[in-house]
Amino acid sequence: MNKREAGSRYETYAAAYLEERGYRILERNFRSRAGEIDLIGRDGRYLVFVEVKYRRNGQTGCPEEAVNLRKQSRIFRAAQNYLSLKKYPQDTPCRFDVLAVEGTEVRLIKNAFGGLA
Repeated sequence: MNKREAGSRYETYAAAYLEERGYRILERNFRSRAGEIDLIGRDGRYLVFVEVKYRRNGQTGCPEEAVNLRKQSRIFRAAQNYLSLKKYPQDTPCRFDVLAVEGTEVRLIKNAFGGLA
């Protein structure tokens, strides 16, 4: 399985995981010139931009550690593009979550980094 296939598989898993917890998935793999957002959904009143990260084990670090400031900035800019493209009001409450999968362990980090509040 190549990286793209693995990424797609874990994003599908992540979407199902989030839906089981009450999220409503609106988009998968949103791409813009600014970057990509793995999943976009609703969780209560929040529009949530979700980054999915997978690591087979902890040898290369925790998956959530890969969402560094540079990656956060790209996700933030892509989220701004999404909001503009879909004509969301400026006061739409937004949140950035990270869903980390390490082996068989899943961690959902809500409001993992600041942003559009």
